[in-house]
Amino acid sequence: MRRWLTGVVLVTVVALAATGCTRPAGTDGDLVDDWASIGAPAVFTPDSGNCHGQPQEVGYLSAYAPVDCAQPHRAETLHVGALTGATESSPPAVGSKGMRAAFGECDREVRRTLGGDWRGARIGLTVVLPSPQAWTGGARWFRCDVHELRGLDTPVPVRRTASLAGALDGSSPLRHGCFNARIDGDEVTEMVAVACTARHRAEFVGLWRAPDSSFSAFVAKPERIHTGCRSAVARFAKVPDDGNLQFRVGTIFYHPSESEWRSGNRSVQCFLWISDRTLTRSVKGAGTRALPIT
Repeated sequence: MRRWLTGVVLVTVVALAATGCTRPAGTDGDLVDDWASIGAPAVFTPDSGNCHGQPQEVGYLSAYAPVDCAQPHRAETLHVGALTGATESSPPAVGSKGMRAAFGECDREVRRTLGGDWRGARIGLTVVLPSPQAWTGGARWFRCDVHELRGLDTPVPVRRTASLAGALDGSSPLRHGCFNARIDGDEVTEMVAVACTARHRAEFVGLWRAPDSSFSAFVAKPERIHTGCRSAVARFAKVPDDGNLQFRVGTIFYHPSESEWRSGNRSVQCFLWISDRTLTRSVKGAGTRALPIT
């Protein structure tokens, strides 16, 4: 561009010399010294509060097409953070310090915006990072995207036409409640959600935070997870957390995936399970009469 401008100047000067014309009043004869300098290129950063047609794991600029949350969408950005001081040559990998920091901030901010813990509801969380090309260009943002899930065993994003902000304030149909467990041997094959006033044998009781360890060490000790979930049952139902609890109720748990675990998610979803009878109400705060020793 400067070559083109310089060429114009030279041609103009030659033309002025050839015609004997003088400079117009109020000019200094230098046609390029008044151009503003070109600033450093700005790095694109997405906005929070936008919705997206489909969930993403990598924030490619070419695929960034936010929509109003009143329009059909399957993902929503509730928070945008920055990995300040990051020196890696590429976006943080699963298990890295940067990814754990991003997940921790997303977890905190998403819970605050939703009005409750997303793991206690049909809501998924994805940390979206810049593309490798954008990272090389200086992008250090991360998006905290959430999406409504079809069900506990079908983590498929649901099409929505409303924001999830505040969706877990108070009572919410998105919160996990009562279920009927389909069991094959010792394996739970599906948890079918039902109203707590309908006949059921399982109920979500809360989260148990597992201690830090490797993922392989965590999954190698399922009895420790059941013990943690029994404590969650005791708090939920208001029964003694003692050695008799295992004779009152069984437990079912869903644990984080390995990638979620390595990113810092230590929360286990805990459910009580009744094997010999059905319930037609929630046992929250119901005490030992609702969960007798059998």
